[in-house]
Amino acid sequence: MTIDYKGKKLFYRIKGKGPAVVFLHGFTGSCVIWNDYLEELSTTHLVVAIDLPGHGQSESLSNNHSIEDMGNAVKTILDHLEITQTVIVGHSMGGYVALAIAQSFPDLIKGLGLFHSTARSDSPEAKELRERAIRLIYSNHKDFLFEFIPGLFAPENRSGCAVEISNLIEMAKGMTSDAIIAAQRGMMERKDFTTLLANAPFPVMFIAGHKDQRIPFESILQQIAIVPQAHSLTLRNCGHMGFIEANETCLTFTKNFVEACYR
Repeated sequence: MTIDYKGKKLFYRIKGKGPAVVFLHGFTGSCVIWNDYLEELSTTHLVVAIDLPGHGQSESLSNNHSIEDMGNAVKTILDHLEITQTVIVGHSMGGYVALAIAQSFPDLIKGLGLFHSTARSDSPEAKELRERAIRLIYSNHKDFLFEFIPGLFAPENRSGCAVEISNLIEMAKGMTSDAIIAAQRGMMERKDFTTLLANAPFPVMFIAGHKDQRIPFESILQQIAIVPQAHSLTLRNCGHMGFIEANETCLTFTKNFVEACYR
């Protein structure tokens, strides 16, 4: 399905009936990563999986996809679908977008899922890494993808996930270099949402990998500690991609979290 936002096409998938759940993918991903979740949860819930601007089948909005603008794009889809309350689960960048939505539209949120994501803004060191990535993307964005995507997995999982890694690279190669850079800029400039977490009136799910090279595991433990209603799953042998590296475990935990949010 598609909808217009600021004159650009946004794509989403929708399936099922019942209390709503929204899934947001991460950087260079698409709604396809949530196929197993859409199939499983749609037996009891209305499930929406969205391609964020510049990703998948959604068009780019500008040369800087701010987290807030991506959040407003998602809200436009939810308004179109007449969804007034929902659980939102976001992987990595999708978690940043979910946090922005929760801050701007708190009455919308029944629960928030941070799937290998963080409420903290980029450190100066992280911003410099993004600047370096942008320079590489300008030079050859396909080289960037071949370096970036395997590094999302724990080293010991890369050979066993070779097919999935190849599929993710092929998916990301469909993006323009401008769209990849626009997302990098948006993430680099994002706000810190830790105060939102500390005061969250809704349940918050954390899924974190001990071997995540993108988001330090210890920083996630610190965030879990400040959330009043935290639900946490830590994955000892996973990196940044638990929905592939430990799919069944993550799917079951997410399903149980969604059900708890609606009790």
